[in-house]
Amino acid sequence: MGTATYMVLTRERRELMREWVGPLHEALHQPLGLAEQTDPRCYLHIPKNFSDDDAQIRVDLPTRLGFSRDVVADLITQKLALQGVTFSWHPEGRKPYVLVKKTRKPPATALFKDPKMRDLVAKAKEAAPIIGFGAGGRIVSVDLDAESPHILVNASTGGGKSVTLRCIACQMLHHGSRVFVRDTKRISHLWARGLPGVTYCADVADIHDQLIALGREGRRRTQVANALGIGADPKAIGPRLLILLEEVNATMKQLARYWEKTRESGDPKVSPAIDALNEILYMGRQLRMHVLLVARSATARALGCPEVREQFSTRILARYSVNAWRTQVLFFTEPEAHKWASTGLAATEPQHTALPEQPGPALLHKPANSPADAWNDPALPPTTPDPAPAADVLADASSLPPQTTAATPAAGGPAAPATSPPDPAPGDDDPAVGLRQAAEHHLPAITLDALRFARANDPTFPTSVAKRGTELLYSVHDLKKWARNRPRAPTGTTDLD
Repeated sequence: MGTATYMVLTRERRELMREWVGPLHEALHQPLGLAEQTDPRCYLHIPKNFSDDDAQIRVDLPTRLGFSRDVVADLITQKLALQGVTFSWHPEGRKPYVLVKKTRKPPATALFKDPKMRDLVAKAKEAAPIIGFGAGGRIVSVDLDAESPHILVNASTGGGKSVTLRCIACQMLHHGSRVFVRDTKRISHLWARGLPGVTYCADVADIHDQLIALGREGRRRTQVANALGIGADPKAIGPRLLILLEEVNATMKQLARYWEKTRESGDPKVSPAIDALNEILYMGRQLRMHVLLVARSATARALGCPEVREQFSTRILARYSVNAWRTQVLFFTEPEAHKWASTGLAATEPQHTALPEQPGPALLHKPANSPADAWNDPALPPTTPDPAPAADVLADASSLPPQTTAATPAAGGPAAPATSPPDPAPGDDDPAVGLRQAAEHHLPAITLDALRFARANDPTFPTSVAKRGTELLYSVHDLKKWARNRPRAPTGTTDLD
């Protein structure tokens, strides 16, 4: 009876020795330089619950330390089927050893509807949105001001790229940031439709023009920061801008092909939109402009050059490896993201006002007693649909409603209704100009690239009336008529239909 009782009580321990300790000894004794007859219980201290969280394994090492740490660590993790463990080496003294600890796993789910999660998100700063939760419930976030101004999300299809961006963007919108979505797929961020502070571009022409406008905004903010000097309030530069660039592998190729179609002799070979994006990435965090870039394969070729990739000191890897990224991303459903982004400062702050198209030196200083968000570049579209935007505001290809034009309000008076002005009579007052001159002097609301793209793709674009060398000339009357009647969407709209 005593023998039977002993066998029952020690059955689990004998199974542990037979299944795990013995095979590990057979694999380790030679790399550690131990005799094969060595009792494994003398140096392998493995608890029965070694696979549980916070379990600890101790392996006593030979004093001469004539072994490879990498080989020993690989053998321990493989023979014991361990994942997510850390090795703590202690070679000093007469009894060197290594401790193998199994880290706690991140939570299986992290839902925004959980009251605890909601409270943590509400307490997060605008510049440090919560991304997810790591081992032991540790909050994972990135401070865009102190740590990394830009974030790279690298994952394959279905890896959670859009979910991660939705988590970050809706929190920043909640605090009053402005978000510019560049989504050629058109459906990655449906939750952002109709939100104040969101500009959604899906066509490559609009993406091209908006990147150029954002590059100009970055240069303007540099001048403002230089004029304000050291110790100025960062908010005086302007509202925080978040640029979401989806599927950069495909978007970069589309921008390059678009520029090949629209560029003319004398234009640079590289797309100015790509140059503007690179310029934004090289700008400092003081300008409060941040890029969230999504790539399936973030190679140097896809991003333009290795220097561009190095601007992302924070990189989120999904489905990369077990040990490279162990964080449960905070999950916002699309209705939750839409509701959270539309509340907070985004719903209470005044609308952004536009500055003149070419501000003078006096405008480089923030006006007294004016809100920080009053700083706004004319190249950037308003945050909400406006049927009658100011005529000096530079808009993109989706800036005005169909069959309407911009009307400039009289000084100190109400804005005039958006009506079509009478067509000028052709003749001496109807000069023939090139597209560059038309964009600079006659059609300020349309960029040169948009005119070139329309000439190549829009069947309603007017025909040329003359030629100056190799440059085609067009009637100003015809160009203005085409500009009034071309189909467009309201400024700042997120309606992709």
